[in-house]
Amino acid sequence: MRALRYSVEEAVVSLWRGRKSGLLSTATIALALFVLGAFLVVTANLQSLADQWSNGAELSVYLRDDVTAPQRQAIEGALAPGAVVASRDFVSKAAALARFKQTFTDLASTVDTLGDNPLPASYEVRLRPSAGAGDAIDSLAGRVRAIDGVADVRYDRQWIGRLMSAVRVVRGIGLGLGLLLTIAAALTVANVVRLALYARRDELEIMQLVGAPDAFVRGPFVMEGVLQGGIGSLAALAVLGAVFVSVRGRVLAPLAAAVNLPSIRFLPLELCLLLVVGGMVVGCLGGMVAAWRS
Repeated sequence: MRALRYSVEEAVVSLWRGRKSGLLSTATIALALFVLGAFLVVTANLQSLADQWSNGAELSVYLRDDVTAPQRQAIEGALAPGAVVASRDFVSKAAALARFKQTFTDLASTVDTLGDNPLPASYEVRLRPSAGAGDAIDSLAGRVRAIDGVADVRYDRQWIGRLMSAVRVVRGIGLGLGLLLTIAAALTVANVVRLALYARRDELEIMQLVGAPDAFVRGPFVMEGVLQGGIGSLAALAVLGAVFVSVRGRVLAPLAAAVNLPSIRFLPLELCLLLVVGGMVVGCLGGMVAAWRS
């Protein structure tokens, strides 16, 4: 405990003494974690959107205008609730037109000029979440599409797949940039700590001559790196939180409403703590490299 207390006190003094150079390494760590945290916020919300779309996936079966009663019975039999289908609703041509006019009020008068109702009747099929990503839905869509009287079958699995691919790409880019900036931050911390070591080289040589343990000789410089990493990570989270709050109401909330996402969320507390610990580890590694190679 004495060595730890001594290391913290000396590290604080050293940071204040070399605050200009220390600011550079702290800012580098803050930038690295800010970029990583921003990508984590984006990927977490995209993943939430993908999960919600998967759970709420629907199959839309559009009917021909000349569909017969036996053909409708065959379609309803194929769409009977079971392992894949949770429920189904029939939407008549009149109901589809009324829904269109309610949703797109600006185009309501344009549709009336067409004369006959151009919208087809359809079945809206709600799928079970467990089957949302399985090949069973593709098989069901293929069987229904082959039934006489079916004009088209639409399923948003392709959009879900594209969204999941986007999540993986964004996550990979974020991790790559975060890794590069983290390496740069560790090297910057090492150089700053090495400057502090060089400035106190006479004092350290005397301490080694009188037999001072390494914990007292090199410990303060390792702790200096830890403090730089901790301060940098806290600064990154503070800036990231401020940016998130400032754009949430004006940009993120309307965007979430447009894609039917209940809310845009910030990083959970556990992940914030992990980023702080990660910043301290990066600073510690930089301090250790500088202290033990000098």
